[in-house]
Amino acid sequence: MAQATAPGTVSKSEMVYRELRSHILSGQYSAGYRLVLDQVARDLGVSPVPVREAVRRLEAEGLVTFTRNVGAEVAGIDTEDYADTMQVLAYLEGAATSVGAPHLGTEELERARELNERMRDLRGADFNPVRFTELNEQFHQVLCGACPNGRLLELLQREWQRMSFIRRSSFVIMPNRSHASVAEHDEILRLISTGAPVDQVERAARAHKLRTLDEYLAARAAQSAPA
Repeated sequence: MAQATAPGTVSKSEMVYRELRSHILSGQYSAGYRLVLDQVARDLGVSPVPVREAVRRLEAEGLVTFTRNVGAEVAGIDTEDYADTMQVLAYLEGAATSVGAPHLGTEELERARELNERMRDLRGADFNPVRFTELNEQFHQVLCGACPNGRLLELLQREWQRMSFIRRSSFVIMPNRSHASVAEHDEILRLISTGAPVDQVERAARAHKLRTLDEYLAARAAQSAPA
């Protein structure tokens, strides 16, 4: 029988899950890294039971694979699945951003600008790709959240959730993309704040997403090229 957890506290399983997930998303545990359950348990000062529970959650999210006679390993990103989802997101985000643009108030625009400035400040020697990705997601959620089309937002939420399972942080392997990404955000915000035609806003938002995909595919190709 599972032991009850006091209100306001984090269970050992949850603690292990957060720790492992953070290491995976940050790239500290790269694709193929073996998660030796007993070793993880010793490192974190817990029994193997919460480690197994945490690994099962990570496996369900697609972050870990479990193979017989091999054990648990950090999963790699499925490039084809990533590309397909990014292409879908390019069109959905482009549409939601353009449809929502006339409905964005001053408060939402200021929030988007603030997020983009925080992303700008993250660039440099101590670049944190995971934090950058979190802020990037929040930025696009603000812009797309103004879209009055509930069905479009439902589709977008579904693809965002799918991407969170397969992406980790694409900025881990292409950190230089962060500079262009922030500049493209500036341009999208400029178009919205100056009342540019919605089709122009849509093209800018769509192209922004597709450029990220193009750079990701180029970075993966460079990684797999023979030395």
